[in-house]
This record gives sequence, C-alpha cells and structure tokens, in this order.
Amino acid sequence: MSVTRSRANPGGMDVLSALGSDVRPLRERKPPWFKVPPPGGQRHRELTEMIRAENLHTVCQEAACPNVGECWERGTATFMILGDTCTRRCGFCNVKTGKPTWNDPLEPARVARSIARMGLRHAVITSVDRDDLPDKGASAFVGVIRQVRRQAPGCQIEVLTPDFQGQEMPLAKVIAERPDVFNHNVEVVPRLYPLARRGSRFERSCRVLRLARELGEGEVVTKSGLMVGLGESHQEMLDAFRALREHGVQVLTVGQYLRPSERHLPVVRYWHPDEFAALERAAYELGFQHVAAGPLVRSSYHADQHVGWAAKSVIPGVGPLAATAT
Repeated sequence: MSVTRSRANPGGMDVLSALGSDVRPLRERKPPWFKVPPPGGQRHRELTEMIRAENLHTVCQEAACPNVGECWERGTATFMILGDTCTRRCGFCNVKTGKPTWNDPLEPARVARSIARMGLRHAVITSVDRDDLPDKGASAFVGVIRQVRRQAPGCQIEVLTPDFQGQEMPLAKVIAERPDVFNHNVEVVPRLYPLARRGSRFERSCRVLRLARELGEGEVVTKSGLMVGLGESHQEMLDAFRALREHGVQVLTVGQYLRPSERHLPVVRYWHPDEFAALERAAYELGFQHVAAGPLVRSSYHADQHVGWAAKSVIPGVGPLAATAT
C-alpha cells in the first residue's frame, strides 16, 4: 500500500500564494471556545471495545472528532465502510490515502450487528472514496442499509456518500433503498476546490445532491456541509449556501477546520461563534429547514436532530425491507 504524501501542497502548488502568508501555526493555543471535555465515560469505553471487537472503522475515531464522547452518549455514531484507505487526497482530511486492498463482503452485516448491540437511534454510514471500484462503492451502502433495516429497524439511517464521480447509477442504487437522510458534503467554497479537494468539483457535488432529491421523490432528506478557516469570506459562504438551496438541499452543517498535522493545509483563521451564528441566521433566511453552525460542528454532530422536523424521517423502517424487519 502506498503511503500518504503531503496534502499541504496539492499538485505542487504554492499553498501560501493561495491562502496568504498570514496563516496560523500548527501548535498554538486555540481560542477558548474549542475546549470540550475529553471522552472517557462508561458508554464511550463500552462502544470503543465493541467497535474494536468487530474490526470496524468509525469517522469519530479516524478523523479524531472532538464530539465523539457527546455523540456516542446520545446514541449517534458514524461508521466508515469500505476500509480505511481513500483513493483521493483532500488537503484537510485525516483519513489515510493510498491504494485500497480488499472489501469485506460481511462488513454490512457486522456494521448492522454493532448498531443493534449499541442501541443506536441514529447511525451515519459513510465511506472513503473508492474510485477504484466499478460502482464506486454504492453496493456496500446498499448492503448496510438493508442489514440495518433487518437487524436494527428502530434506527434512523443517514448515508454520507462520496460523489460517485458524478455517475447516476451508483447514486440511484443507494437512493432506491430510501435512507432517511442522504448527505454529501461540498466541504469548502468553490474557489478552494483546487487547493482542498483535488479530484472533486463543486458543481458536480451540487448535481449529486439535486439528483438525490429528485430520485428520492420527497422521501429522502438531503443534507450537505462546509468548513470555514481556509480563507473564505462571509459572502463566499453565502454564495455556496445559495447554490445548495438551488439544488434542493434541506439540511446544512457548518464547522471550523482544524489542521490535523503539518502534512495538511494550514488554518488561515478561527471564526468566532458570533460569525457562525450569523451564518446560521443567513442560512435559515435562504430556506434551509435545519441548520447547525458552530466551531465544533461536524457533519454528523447532533445528526439525530436534523431530521426531527420531517414527519416521515422519524418513522424507522421505510426501506424496502421494512416488512421483513418486523
């Protein structure tokens, strides 16, 4: 397996020429609003052992999420399927990249069994990018949704998928299973894509979200998320929000980028909580039905609340295997 190369200079470009020379050092005292209690409760320890025993991966752990303790106590967790090696190299992401090895055909059943044992009320299923697979990994999402409907019919299912390289058939396969929420993050404003998301395109991601909304025929909530901290302006964020609304996105998350290591893109600045509050107000004014914006907000943060306003989404087991689940 190839090792991760530096993401701090994608394509050999001069990052500081794009972000400016006034960036934050990697090791510095962060603003006080980033302080959160470290995880370590009894439930967190139990779930950690259970996930390790099943040889599963969670974004909560792989991405060093600061909210892992709180979310797991709430009964929400994010599982990462299709291995722990991504075929893309985004400049902000802490998941390792390289050439993936093999896929475990029993992984969907093991994920669902863990969700049932953990007693989760809302499970988020995501994956690394698997551009090497013919269907870009869509079949694995289908398998997990079906297994969760069988083994844990009381759990809401949210899928957080890659862009499937813009191909419609992999997306259609996933939406046909009617997950409660379809999430695909655009991550950053369009101007920053060459820097932060090489191999992806903002317009393509927006099109994926629009197609998911159309294919879901009103039965699937659509959701996306962005980060701040890489030099984007308030107006650029609003323009991105507007583009997402034009493509039918209903739920939005906005959080602060935190640099995982010196091999990743530097932080330009830390946005103040008041600025996040302003973004949240503006997003609601644009017509989003649920918005979560804050320094420590991540795509799956309080994900169980993001669908509470949708009557159908709080009824579990709406997929094609709902009957057999009972």
